[in-house]
Amino acid sequence: MKNLNKLNLGIYEKALPKDIDWVERIKLVKECGYDFVEISIDETDERLARLDWTDDEINRIHKALIDTEVRIPSMCFSGHRRFPMGSMDEKTREKAMELMQKAIIFADKMGIRTIQMAGYDVYYEEGSEQTKKYFTENLKKAVEWASSYNVTLSIEIMDHPFINSITKYMEYADIIKSPWLKVYPDVGNLTAWPENDTLKELELGIKNGEITGIHLKDTLAVTDTFEGKFKEVPFGEGCVDFPKVFKKLKELNYKGPFLIEMWTEKSDNPIEEVKKAKQWMLDKMKEGGFI
Repeated sequence: MKNLNKLNLGIYEKALPKDIDWVERIKLVKECGYDFVEISIDETDERLARLDWTDDEINRIHKALIDTEVRIPSMCFSGHRRFPMGSMDEKTREKAMELMQKAIIFADKMGIRTIQMAGYDVYYEEGSEQTKKYFTENLKKAVEWASSYNVTLSIEIMDHPFINSITKYMEYADIIKSPWLKVYPDVGNLTAWPENDTLKELELGIKNGEITGIHLKDTLAVTDTFEGKFKEVPFGEGCVDFPKVFKKLKELNYKGPFLIEMWTEKSDNPIEEVKKAKQWMLDKMKEGGFI
């Protein structure tokens, strides 16, 4: 029988080699010692096309997951960066909602429990009260669709000021009032914004029962003269105090999953980097008394 008390540590798909078959990728997740992998459905045509995988393709992946005891419990759905739900363009909003429907159906077929959504109304456009209104209306509809499929939509705390804290997320939780809308904080993104107290934000999310998972990555903080760096900051070279974060999560009795977020899919030796990242993070968990 599996140990249900064990730490659940996953790796982001984009940390692993890019141009490999999914069955091979799943085997690599197992080889690197991770429990699960988070699939990416980003704004590229290549990854958006995954929403149209056939049942045979999905069944092949299911078999590999069963054979390896690896899981794909969550999806990073950033396709809305290109097709945002708050866009001023009606056709773009229609496309956003079409993709949302497909993502929910895809998640259901894949056995994915959590769709992690980007926390912004628009990305390439200028935001306004109207884009916020469109986003809120469409998020409410998306949560209704997801609830009918037992799929949770979790908003990621972002590198974008629209929803860059759990405090800001709570506004939408209060509006929509659904158990199928939650939050998926990224400790790097939380810490990079100077207005946030990362430990208090995590406490807010956990004590309100809102957190479905936590992204682990390092970042460089936003300042008056620097826009911050939210990706590809080597662990230990950024602003996140990981031992303090893990100490707080231990105090809060956090039992949910962790996902190491890296973008090493095109590096010279992504497998070695993924293995090193796991050990580095485990060391920080021990330092903080989490394990």
